[in-house]
Amino acid sequence: MTSCSITRRTVLQATFLTAAASLGLADPKRGYAQGSAPMRIRISFNEQSMTATLEDNPSTRDFESMLPLEKLTIDNYANNEKISYLPRKLTEEGSGPFGNERPGDLCYYAPWGNLAFFYAGYRWSRGLIRLGRIDGSFDPLLVRGEFPLSIELVS
Repeated sequence: MTSCSITRRTVLQATFLTAAASLGLADPKRGYAQGSAPMRIRISFNEQSMTATLEDNPSTRDFESMLPLEKLTIDNYANNEKISYLPRKLTEEGSGPFGNERPGDLCYYAPWGNLAFFYAGYRWSRGLIRLGRIDGSFDPLLVRGEFPLSIELVS
């Protein structure tokens, strides 16, 4: 016969996990409460602005914790993206290959600690984490040059 002992700690853990699951928080990859709207940001530079809808992953949640961001700089890089360096590096937890790459993607490039705003085709490479996608037109990214950049949450 086996002994079955239930401790107060076991009961509390089970209660907590049941409550967290009912709120949609038990899955560590899921940070938004079940049924809540995705987070959106406003990206402003060169007297223009765009909005983007953010994905739900640990890197994006770390990015959100830094907002609002002001006094950043956005500049051209290669022939398909603009980049901006963040004040600190983001977590890479849960990162890995992704598909469906397309212009309008907002990514984080972990090795350099910068945001990448893609306005032309690209392919996933090691260290690239998609944070979200620009809503609608990304025409402001097509203007060449270096500009002051601000990023804020949209309520």
